[in-house]
This record gives sequence, C-alpha cells and structure tokens, in this order.
Amino acid sequence: MAGSILMLSGPVGAGKTTIAAELTTLAPGPTVLIEGDAYWFLIRKADAAQSPPRRFRMVMRAMTAAAAQYARDGYEVILDFSIPPWFLDALKPLAARAEVALHFVAVRPSLAVCEARAAARAEGKIADYGPYRELYDEFDAAAPHILRDDTADAATMASMIRDGVDAGRFRLV
Repeated sequence: MAGSILMLSGPVGAGKTTIAAELTTLAPGPTVLIEGDAYWFLIRKADAAQSPPRRFRMVMRAMTAAAAQYARDGYEVILDFSIPPWFLDALKPLAARAEVALHFVAVRPSLAVCEARAAARAEGKIADYGPYRELYDEFDAAAPHILRDDTADAATMASMIRDGVDAGRFRLV
C-alpha cells in the first residue's frame, strides 16, 4: 500500500522542525521524517558554475525524490523544508508517478515571530532576517494551505495539521 508525502513548509523561523517532530508522534503508521536542511550538508564540494537558485532546486528535487521512494513503500513522509509554493507544480508529477498522496501545508506566523525565532536559534542564528523576507512573502501564494498562528504551541499546530491532512484540506495530488 502506498503512503503519502506531507510537505511541511513555511518561511525561516516558522517552527517547522519543532512541529514536524510533533507530527511524527501523531502519524497513524510507519513514518519517515526528512529534515530538508540536511540535504545541503550532503554537498561537500559545490559546482562553482552552478548558481545558488539552481542548487536550491537541485536540493529540493533530491529530497522530494527520496520522499517519493519512502512513500511508494508505504511510509508517511513528513518533509520539513522551506519549499516555496512556486515549486509545487514540479512536484505534482513526481507524486502522480509514485502513486502517492501529496499534501502541502505552510506554517506562517507573523514576520516578527519568524525574525525573533531565527535570531534565538541555538545553532544557525540569523541576526539579519533581511535576506529571508522575500522568501517569507512568497508564501502568500500558498493561501489555501497556510496556517497562521503566533500563539499556538508546536503540539497544537501539529494537531491542526494532522486533522487537516486527514480531512483532505492540504492535499495537492
């Protein structure tokens, strides 16, 4: 039986990784958690001729291909990464070929909350959120798939996401 892919996205500092950990406890069956940031560290020597946007797309394709394989083998895959809405059209055929359900949800607290969380990280602190504001704004395009909440804790957000996935609210394919 085929599984599914739940793409947990949102801007930097949205709380995706903390929510993803909570989501794994709510998953009804076998589950894989892919932290997309780890895919950046797989690149040990980058192609200097490859532009950063092209490298970003390559990393997203690699992690989603891995997710599709796990889902094809019956796992629910929670993919935690800032996947911008403009990349979704490229993912729909992958999910269709793998014959798995694809869900997309973007958590998007206020800009002030994202900035504060990014600055308070234990690792990878982001003191200047300026370069990430454009990515933050890109999530406006995901309107039907956005959860906006500045006060809910990760467990509450995970429950809202689980309920939405189970109801088909976030399904793309």
